[in-house]
Amino acid sequence: MSDVPAGGPANGPAVSREEFDALFASVRTWGRWAAADRGAWNRVTAEHARRATATVRDGTVVPMARPWDTRPGPDNAKPALHYMSDLGDVQAPEPSVHKDFLAADYHGKAVTHLDALSHVAYRGRLYDGRAARDHVDAAGARFGAVSALGPLVARGVLVDLPAVLGVEWLEPGRAVHARDLVAAEEALGVTVGDGDAVLLRSGALRRRRELGPWNPDAASAGWHVHALPLLAERAVALLGGDGDSDVRPSPVEGLHSPVHALAVTAMGVPLLDNLDLEPLSAACAEAGRYAFLLVVAPLNVPGGTGSPVNPVAIL
Repeated sequence: MSDVPAGGPANGPAVSREEFDALFASVRTWGRWAAADRGAWNRVTAEHARRATATVRDGTVVPMARPWDTRPGPDNAKPALHYMSDLGDVQAPEPSVHKDFLAADYHGKAVTHLDALSHVAYRGRLYDGRAARDHVDAAGARFGAVSALGPLVARGVLVDLPAVLGVEWLEPGRAVHARDLVAAEEALGVTVGDGDAVLLRSGALRRRRELGPWNPDAASAGWHVHALPLLAERAVALLGGDGDSDVRPSPVEGLHSPVHALAVTAMGVPLLDNLDLEPLSAACAEAGRYAFLLVVAPLNVPGGTGSPVNPVAIL
């Protein structure tokens, strides 16, 4: 089920920078939409949202955010903050109140978050060919900010590859190819289509809970860049997963996160990172279906390059 030659590396085949640049040009959608800072979310119309609601049958609601993680670890170099700012000391008039403070450097491997189009630049360019230096500075992003996206209501599709392969998880470093997606569609009885949000389960959270944390910057299961043309052809609106979508080590010479560059910068497809897909995997298996209503509501942060989120699937 893989495009990797027998005996080749799990994250392969290797891709040269020249080949990557040709691939980038082939999937690029610059100039396609007037509301360019919404990118591929322009594909999701009111009709798409209405059709997505038709996937709801029994009303099972599955949240997909990981717990707010304040503990340092190999996959959490910059832990989130949570502390009490008011302990409710009784003062007139009643009632007393309790308050807390939250903060996170969320573009990492521990916080469930959405990457907006301003998050990734390639060769100095954001999505739609905008010069990054002209549109992002210390005050934030003036193009491609998360505030331009707003909430997404769309059909979600879970590509549950461990379930297809009969394994508990994909080992870190295992690339997912176009052939894997096609085989998963056949096995799971679902087809990725226009305006869909595609969520890739590698089983990373199950592996972490059973074997302990590791550094996903060094090794993670995820899409190989050769899978992106098929996802572009299917006209997806969003990619997400229990990692950050990229296989690591990267198969592309000189690029740490090539799928980020292809999806966000070339295709205008926002990314959902660090989802907990274990409950959704169980719910989809029990229901016998892998398409559902997906709701993603990022914080309205003007100039923000993304947002912590708690995406919800409704079956």
